[in-house]
Amino acid sequence: MDKNRFIKWTGIFGLIGGLLLLLEIPLWIIPGDAGPIYDAAVHAEYLNRISLIAFTKILLDILMYMCWMVLFVGLRQLIIIKNNEFEWIATLSFGAGIVWWSVSLVADGLEGAAVLLSMEKIINPDSVKTLVYGTLLIYNGSIAFAVTGLYMATIGYAILVTNVLPKWIGWISWFSFITCILAIPAMYNGRADTYGFYNVAGWGPTIAANIPPLIWMFAVSIKMIQISKTRL
Repeated sequence: MDKNRFIKWTGIFGLIGGLLLLLEIPLWIIPGDAGPIYDAAVHAEYLNRISLIAFTKILLDILMYMCWMVLFVGLRQLIIIKNNEFEWIATLSFGAGIVWWSVSLVADGLEGAAVLLSMEKIINPDSVKTLVYGTLLIYNGSIAFAVTGLYMATIGYAILVTNVLPKWIGWISWFSFITCILAIPAMYNGRADTYGFYNVAGWGPTIAANIPPLIWMFAVSIKMIQISKTRL
């Protein structure tokens, strides 16, 4: 595959991954009030009620990260082609991307298990609660924020020093890194409360550590599609 074609497909897959994430947003809103996570019986009933939606969201997650793996690999290769002296940082960013992808799918597995348990004839709410709590530090939680931040920091550095993409994309990477780091300590702030702003399940860290990287994903993907039409 020639260089222009691989750059183009890297951008296309990154763009598809971003669109898949956008498709997930209604799946968080449509089901309605989930009730407090710490109320095991209420939350187990909620998961049972939205089981089809939950599995659809997990499927979209799987497809999204498959697409983003293409983006991670493509960016690494592009950096090496631009300046092979920075292969080490390109490889580090690729490794961070793999960990980001992996831990998120672990959380999806735990969430899927919680939904399956909620569908049993005799439901054990405490078992469901245990699995749900197992996802909190991983999916939209401090572990995911840390590895996402590492990816954003390393790829941002690579972009800035190699000029493989416009510098403003590198600065978005660094801004994303900062917002991810600021979101990590949320795990120290009280019990899980989806209505709260800054806690292990709060909406503040989720927005801070997801929106800037998503903007970055779209910026990178669209730019790579554009440059594939002009680069040799």
